[in-house]
Amino acid sequence: MEIKMPKLDVTMTEGTFLGWLVPDGTAVDEGEDLYTVGTDKVSTDIPAPIAGTLRYGPVAEDETYPVGTTLGTLDA
Repeated sequence: MEIKMPKLDVTMTEGTFLGWLVPDGTAVDEGEDLYTVGTDKVSTDIPAPIAGTLRYGPVAEDETYPVGTTLGTLDA
């Protein structure tokens, strides 16, 4: 499953990827916080939608990406 830049509100078109909260290759549980996204209003930790093994994508911390950009994957 692809992990994508979420749309945190109706007007959001991009977000800043602030970093991963767990190491690459880690097995995570559904609901466990994976990464942090920042907007001009708030920073939010984003949880895993399913249990699986986290694989980082080619994204850099503190960079801004459009909503829907693939940040990594969760292999069930």
